[in-house]
Amino acid sequence: MEQARGFLELTRPGNAVAAGALTFIGAFVAGGLSAPLEAAAAVAATVLATGGGNAVNDYFDREIDAVNRPGRPIPRGTVSPRAALAFSGLLFAVAVGLTLLLPPLAVAIAVVNLLALVAYTEVFKGLPGVGNLLVGALTGSTFLYGAAAVSGDLGNVPVAPLEAVLAVGGHLGASVLALFALAASATMAREIVKDVEDVAGDREEGLRTLPIVLGRRRALAVAAVFVVAAVVASPVPYLRGTFGPPYLVVLAPAVAGMLAAMYRSFGAPATGQRWLKTSMFAAAVAFVAGRAAVVL
Repeated sequence: MEQARGFLELTRPGNAVAAGALTFIGAFVAGGLSAPLEAAAAVAATVLATGGGNAVNDYFDREIDAVNRPGRPIPRGTVSPRAALAFSGLLFAVAVGLTLLLPPLAVAIAVVNLLALVAYTEVFKGLPGVGNLLVGALTGSTFLYGAAAVSGDLGNVPVAPLEAVLAVGGHLGASVLALFALAASATMAREIVKDVEDVAGDREEGLRTLPIVLGRRRALAVAAVFVVAAVVASPVPYLRGTFGPPYLVVLAPAVAGMLAAMYRSFGAPATGQRWLKTSMFAAAVAFVAGRAAVVL
């Protein structure tokens, strides 16, 4: 039972389920409830792939976690590194199988994300800002993946990548892109704040994160720029006339929460990054409210 609990902890189930929720939101914004089976497959694949990514990240981070997070399953000896790697491969394999049931554009997004996830753990995590940017893009892409699962068809999609994304969900494509920008920017900020928390272990491991290279205050200032970018992207669906006032009603407290979270991060990074995560999901719920008001 202890080992089974360790495997579950490796996936960070809260994060994995949250990623699945983001995929559902992307599917709902793009297609409403028009393709429930495809949406369900995309959500399940996202949960499994995120769990696999978290597990393989723990495998590569086992020495850093021994300093920063000794209670994680590998450092405390509940799961061996080899078992964690095999478990990650199993989760990825099932996620790929589910993704192959979806339209080609969704498959293409999933392949790019999988390669980026592996590259993150092996190459980019310790580069100043690059790893943070990649995690932000991966989080935002869950919306694109969900949208592509219910609306993507490469047979009718232009070659240019941006045009392909805009084609997903028809006239709702700009809203999906706004979701991507909001989530990617907010996650980028949160990752930088987390790096501020982890300076001790990262420095011992020889990583060159933004707080180590720029200093704590400057790194947090960079994070603040990305929070502002998320706030700027958030009203796009209303300004384009895609969503009405219900969207703004739900969005307003979420935006205020993001700004408050960033301010809090300068004094208490651990609290600030938790607030950022909560506020980002609150903003995503605003997109659901906006789409539901149109559907109903």
